Amino acid sequence: MSQSCSIQKCVRTSRGLCDCCQQNLCLQHLNEHNSLLITQLNPLTDEINTLEDRLKTLNIQNTISNSRRKLEEWRKDCYKKIDSIFEQKCQELDQLIEENIRQQREELNRVHLKISELINAQETTRQDIDSLTSTIRQLETNMNNIEQTCFTINTRPLIIDETFILIKKTTKSELDLSTLSLVYKTIVCPEGSFVSLTCNVRYLLIHQAPNLCLVDREMKIVKQTLWSYGTIWDMCWSSTLDRFIVLERNNIYLINENTMSIDNAYATQERRWLSCTCSDTVLFTSTNTYGSSIMEFRLLPAIELIREWKYSLTCSRDEGINDIVFNNGNLALMVMNDSKKSLRMELRYATTFDCIWALQLDI
Repeated sequence: MSQSCSIQKCVRTSRGLCDCCQQNLCLQHLNEHNSLLITQLNPLTDEINTLEDRLKTLNIQNTISNSRRKLEEWRKDCYKKIDSIFEQKCQELDQLIEENIRQQREELNRVHLKISELINAQETTRQDIDSLTSTIRQLETNMNNIEQTCFTINTRPLIIDETFILIKKTTKSELDLSTLSLVYKTIVCPEGSFVSLTCNVRYLLIHQAPNLCLVDREMKIVKQTLWSYGTIWDMCWSSTLDRFIVLERNNIYLINENTMSIDNAYATQERRWLSCTCSDTVLFTSTNTYGSSIMEFRLLPAIELIREWKYSLTCSRDEGINDIVFNNGNLALMVMNDSKKSLRMELRYATTFDCIWALQLDI
């Protein structure tokens, strides 16, 4: 027996099962439902056209520009390290030959002076003549050796594999803490050590009382030097200077990772430093006081103060800037409000100090 259409008050015989509503419908209502479905295609067409337009206007350079910039920075840093090693070895070559030349020149001057003294005195002996002759022959031999000096340079190929750079696609808002590796090794710091630390691509710089220490990737101390100055408030690395920068109460020190020499680059009694960070051209420091200032120093040709950002632009009078980090033309600040016992993070343009965003932290 035939079945009636499922639409209320419709007396026509059903002709089939509608796949959208799963009801048995007559031919007319099947057509109506089909037309309704077809009308829903138009908005989908509009959406796909919009996506096609977005794809056509997508600027791939904007998408990858930041990543390319990081790759370019890595490339320049590698070249800089190669150039640094090259210059260092050239200096070693110069020093080796110059030391021989210096000794030869000193001996020549000594013999020349001796001969002049004998001539001026108009008096000499056979022993003097024999001694001078022997010395001159030895100097002649030394000169021949210097002229014939050659060096054996043993080099190893610089092996760089693809694992030096790993590219992973992420979204801007993605932060997956589960990707952090487990603790590899722990360094126990003796009592009296300062907590600040920083690193470059080769070493970690830490204070292990009473020394400043360079730690390699295996967490082994490879170099150290006595730190005989005051409290270390912060550290950072400057690739431009090829030096570590260390903040003491009133002083800014430069640490040479090759020699571990410590040079005082800037001293003041008017400011007390708290934190620091570097761009390619500028050193930023915050002052250790309420109503903190951000001080901007030129790195080259010498560390020189060029600008000061004062409160209330940096923070309010009862706030202090505990930490600063530079990246991609921006400064991240950690600002503590002592009266409200609150902490917030801010991101600001490094050139204008305009605020990009601020995040209150419930800590």
